[in-house]
Amino acid sequence: MDWCHYRLHSRWDLPAPPGTVFAVLERAEEYPRWWPQVREVTPAPGRTRDGQPAGTARFRSFLPYALVVTATRLRSDPAAGVLEVAMSGDLDGWARWTLAPGGLGTLARYEQEVEVRRPSMRRLAVPGRPFFLLNHAWMMRCGRRGLTALLRRGTQPGAGRTV
Repeated sequence: MDWCHYRLHSRWDLPAPPGTVFAVLERAEEYPRWWPQVREVTPAPGRTRDGQPAGTARFRSFLPYALVVTATRLRSDPAAGVLEVAMSGDLDGWARWTLAPGGLGTLARYEQEVEVRRPSMRRLAVPGRPFFLLNHAWMMRCGRRGLTALLRRGTQPGAGRTV
């Protein structure tokens, strides 16, 4: 087993239609307004060589470290309900949101496959793994709560736009 490799999954039931949820999730620079552990998202100027937008994000949950990644959009397909990014930096890999109608609104599936590159986390890979997984689970729970609250208020982050 590669102790530095993670495949993570989350499922969020959200109280808004998929198009509304997609519109919020595709604005990563506004995540810090509703997701407490996403401390900062800075869009990169311009675009990558293949024309995709990119940016840097800094995350911190209850463990005493922050992770910094550069995310590059791989796919943004509102009709299919798919948002996907490649990540490099403290974590290398990818993350994907897949949205579908469900329950009273949207079923959002989050998948992430990454290799930890941060040296301190690699050194603590075996004893730290349970704590890293708990840290991620807490972060995802807080993100779901923040997004649910935002959607229930009926406003999107930013200029007071109504959902």
